[in-house]
Amino acid sequence: MRPVFFLTALLAASSGCLSSVAAAQDAPGLGAREIVERAHAAAGGDAWLHAGSNIMRGHATLCREGRPEACVTADRYEMYRVYPTELAKAHAGSGKFRLDAFVGDHVLFQTAFDGERSYDQNGVVPGPRAQSDEGSGFGFSAIRFALEEGFRLERLTDDQVEGRPCFFVRVTDPSGQTTLFGIDHEDYSIRSAAWQSPRGWHQRLYSEFYRVGGESGFLQPGRVRHYYDGVKSVDIRWTSAELGTKIPDEVFVLGR
Repeated sequence: MRPVFFLTALLAASSGCLSSVAAAQDAPGLGAREIVERAHAAAGGDAWLHAGSNIMRGHATLCREGRPEACVTADRYEMYRVYPTELAKAHAGSGKFRLDAFVGDHVLFQTAFDGERSYDQNGVVPGPRAQSDEGSGFGFSAIRFALEEGFRLERLTDDQVEGRPCFFVRVTDPSGQTTLFGIDHEDYSIRSAAWQSPRGWHQRLYSEFYRVGGESGFLQPGRVRHYYDGVKSVDIRWTSAELGTKIPDEVFVLGR
């Protein structure tokens, strides 16, 4: 029985290896543009590119400067996002945005961008700090506009994200700012985004995806983790997403 068992196991392992080899052999033929096109399709195509807005709700663990003793759990974590319709600078404020973090009824923090100015719970944020906040907070939209005129794409060395083989593509926007994306070899989901921010090298990992609006709908990451210089600072669980809702402009103005 041992030789039969061994042969069965070997054949099963060989089959998996051959699949991996086939995928690896196919990968060199893909250019950066084709990889991004497939990523757009996997994310939901037009349902993703033209969602208009997204209201995300969930909870998050926040660790100031990555220190375990400073971690706190926000049991209400809510983001309101109006996606931009054009993009010149990936790491500057774009579209409209608001993020609220609560522990019970207590506000941990609020931050927002109304299309022109940045805010926290106390009101308008001064220029230098606003630029720093925006440079750290905005960046993912580069992949949405990566196929537009004025953007440049480069395929870089493949690697893994959480053990999943990924293509890596660098997106350069019209202003010269760059963002690095890891795109899954198998399903073309966007598994990571990274850029040089005012707070250091910023990386986000995306996982636990689910569809909003059916099998071909918007691909929403259920978990998003933020890192600065390799240290985890935020771990978000998005438990719901609401697309295309009209969000009043006043939602994005804080501290009135």
